[in-house]
Amino acid sequence: MAQSLGQIYLHLVFSTKDRKPFLKDPAIREKMHNYLKGICKKQGCPWLAVGGVEDHVHIACRLSKTIAISALIKELKQGSSIWVKSEFDGMAAFHWQNGYGAFSVSPSHLPDLVRYIGDQENHHRRESFQDEFRRLLRKYDVQFDDRYIWD
Repeated sequence: MAQSLGQIYLHLVFSTKDRKPFLKDPAIREKMHNYLKGICKKQGCPWLAVGGVEDHVHIACRLSKTIAISALIKELKQGSSIWVKSEFDGMAAFHWQNGYGAFSVSPSHLPDLVRYIGDQENHHRRESFQDEFRRLLRKYDVQFDDRYIWD
């Protein structure tokens, strides 16, 4: 085959360190989401939705054929962490958690995922991030030990 072709959609989820509400201010949160969109674009991973609440983010994107998921996550976390610390007073202690969730998504499920990410504020009036993340792990049939997924 002369070309390398692929279409892999991802649902990425990661939280602030210890789930601290660094993104409580809606203006900072919106700017963070926009910055994450820019990183996705720069990495050749077009975003479909970026959202979240004060302590975590969700990203729906298409994975580039030239980057590994772990490298994309590293760029997202490292770049946005450096940026937010330099952009806003009081964010010197900002950190993302060490881990992340990365789930493959069928193209037919993308509209539901985009809606889900867009409705995070309403959703988290009913469910904590920890409960949401456990539910996602079970939904995608990911084996986990609760003792090791939080930091």
